[in-house]
Amino acid sequence: MHRFRVWAPNVKTIGVRVENTVHAMEKSSGGWWQKEVAGANAGTDYAFIVDDSEPAIPDPRSAWQPHGVHGLSRAVDHAAHVWTDAEWQAPPLQSAILYELHIGTFTPEGTFTAAQSHLAYLKNLGVTHVELMPVNAFPGEHGWGYDGVDLFAPYEVYGGPEGLKDFVNACHDHGLAVLLDVVYNHLGPSGNYLGKFGPYFTHLHNTPWGDAVNLEDAGSHEVRRFFCDNALMWLRDYHFDGLRLDAVHAYMDRSAIHFMEQLSTEVRALEAETGKHYTVIAESDLNDPRFVRAPEAGGYGMDAQWSDDFHHSLVTVLTGDRSGYYSDFGSIANLAKSLKSVFVYDGIYAPHRDRIHGRPVEGLPAWRFLGYSQNHDQVGNRAKGERLCHLVDTGRAKIAAALTLTAPFVPMLFQGEEWAGSSPFQYFTDHEAELGKLVSEGRKREFAAFGWNPDDIPNPQDEQTFLRSRLNWNEQSQPPHAEMLDWYRKLIALRKSHPELINGSLEETQVEYSEEEKWLVLHRGAIQVVVNLGSHLLERKVSTATRVLLASDSAVRLEQASLLVPQDAVAILGD
Repeated sequence: MHRFRVWAPNVKTIGVRVENTVHAMEKSSGGWWQKEVAGANAGTDYAFIVDDSEPAIPDPRSAWQPHGVHGLSRAVDHAAHVWTDAEWQAPPLQSAILYELHIGTFTPEGTFTAAQSHLAYLKNLGVTHVELMPVNAFPGEHGWGYDGVDLFAPYEVYGGPEGLKDFVNACHDHGLAVLLDVVYNHLGPSGNYLGKFGPYFTHLHNTPWGDAVNLEDAGSHEVRRFFCDNALMWLRDYHFDGLRLDAVHAYMDRSAIHFMEQLSTEVRALEAETGKHYTVIAESDLNDPRFVRAPEAGGYGMDAQWSDDFHHSLVTVLTGDRSGYYSDFGSIANLAKSLKSVFVYDGIYAPHRDRIHGRPVEGLPAWRFLGYSQNHDQVGNRAKGERLCHLVDTGRAKIAAALTLTAPFVPMLFQGEEWAGSSPFQYFTDHEAELGKLVSEGRKREFAAFGWNPDDIPNPQDEQTFLRSRLNWNEQSQPPHAEMLDWYRKLIALRKSHPELINGSLEETQVEYSEEEKWLVLHRGAIQVVVNLGSHLLERKVSTATRVLLASDSAVRLEQASLLVPQDAVAILGD
């Protein structure tokens, strides 16, 4: 016996088809329908028929879509899975090193099972948290996952529900916490049947994806319940240690209790229930510290947020790229301010946006913010998906790594970054022909605004775009990849062995720089990070007790009381 339930306040009749029999569902309070079906259980395939209209469509809360986003749903008994991580507790975010990866390109096989074979490598590298790009069901045989539609169902191509549970369990066995990227600001266009059931979207707000997700209009209480239940499911039933919320600036919600505050409150309640610590990270474009302030202080209670200003400041200084939104950055002063104050635009005029942007970060530790030189967005949303190592030489790529791993923020790496992976990370999709054509054309128009030649943009629908984005693990031992991997290992070990590098106090972080001579010195307690981006040898007076802990170039040296740093090199000093 299995009880089927669905929220469908907009329909007149609804039936659940199990095998070849349609069972009329009974309406209950609040727009919910339900039906107990004898003989149905975990493993049973089913679908809903709305207002006697064929074809039958998937369950909005389907836990398994083995036949794709248009196919039958399958019932799952989460309690049946055998876990071995009862004693597991995730390490604190303050001391974390995150590693963002995409299951489909992380290995040649592109599955949860295949990814397990590299967990020991990640642990030995010094990673503490693995962050998965979205793994809920989306259309086609490959994609980034941000056009997902069945939010409760792990993608079958990756390995489905059991494969995901085994992966999370294996991560915990290796001492790795696991975070999941979830998308609640929109759903993909193919396989999105939510509107047939209820007011999941509202005309009150228009977004780049069409009508906004309904977080404040009539019926929004159940829509919010849908997303909160989804978040809690990943933490409770799949044992994830936290979530990354995609593009929270696209949440259209003017409610007295914002959706994010509700979500963070419910996650804290789940912590009390399970005895586990969970991390919730927001991606925001608003430069607003309110996201990571406690609700008691008028905030939304997120644990941390992505901080793009550091990335933009760093990359523009290293590459000279000023296209698109990079036009607001490009100076050493920007980079220095991002290291000291988190947000460069903290209530000042932003030329690219043509408005005042942001708000100062006050009274918050830097570990409320993630710092990175690369991530899926900033690599994958370039025209050709170039990594930083494709845009700058080894010296400058090493500088990016050094600043990311010695900055006061929580550092995050993007898959393959640590060995300067040769494969790009390009935008790829596998939509039906007509939709795929629209996506490809839209991609070209979008990048034309950056001044890039539309003909240079890989076709997202071409399978080769996906295949060339897969990591090449065999190159790790070859030059120059082995040299870069060794550099990352040493930087991570240095961060872990010096408490001042983990200390997130912005008050204790100091930065010196010269715009004219193109150098910067980051002070983290007794640690100094000396960066020379100028065209001449940098000579800097230091204490006689100072020693070089790590240098990116063998030409870095101490001569009496002077440190000598060649062009495009970095030296990390300590007493």
